[in-house]
Amino acid sequence: MSTSKHQERDKKAWATKDAMKQIYDQNLWGTNESQYYSGEGSHKPELVNPYISTVQSFLDTHKNKLVICDLGCGDFNVGQQLVAHSKKYIAIDIVPDLIERNKRLFKAPNLEFICLDIATGNLYQGDCAIIRQVFQHLSNTEIQKTLEKLTQFKYLIITEHIPQHPFEANTDIISGQGIRLKKKSGVDILKPPFELKIKEKTELLMVSLGQGKGNIVTTLYTL
Repeated sequence: MSTSKHQERDKKAWATKDAMKQIYDQNLWGTNESQYYSGEGSHKPELVNPYISTVQSFLDTHKNKLVICDLGCGDFNVGQQLVAHSKKYIAIDIVPDLIERNKRLFKAPNLEFICLDIATGNLYQGDCAIIRQVFQHLSNTEIQKTLEKLTQFKYLIITEHIPQHPFEANTDIISGQGIRLKKKSGVDILKPPFELKIKEKTELLMVSLGQGKGNIVTTLYTL
């Protein structure tokens, strides 16, 4: 790769890290007693509890526990409740201070926190990747780069906030706080420009947020 391409890649990676850091620094997803708050989607019981129950049930169907990579673990309010259901739980986020905070608060023999840009870094080996309301904040380029590395996993559990009505998938955005819902779009990894090749797709959970507010949809993909 040429020096200019390296520089461009590093510039984009830094821009995304900077944007995500700003979200936490300025409480753009809301706030509670902690500086690091990943928003209502990671804290409202009506959104979190059905998700945790559904994912735990899937994980517990495996006689041999799975190695899980949580790509975009955020404040770990959700992930902490899945650790005991895994052989090893690798929790990844792009914000260094957030990862250091998580290391102090959450400890388990099978839990590891890593600071990494999932679009540009090397992902760790695992059985199942969990990507919960992460792609909706990323550009198509970053989603594509991440998907190219997910073929090493057997399972993907992806949660996205999408419109309630039929929509044009994968309208591009600049990575940051906002999502495609404002553009009447949502992420669908099976449609262009991604078209990820899978063996099976199963919708695990759909939670409606009310008229005009979209749905939170969790899908299991078997690769």
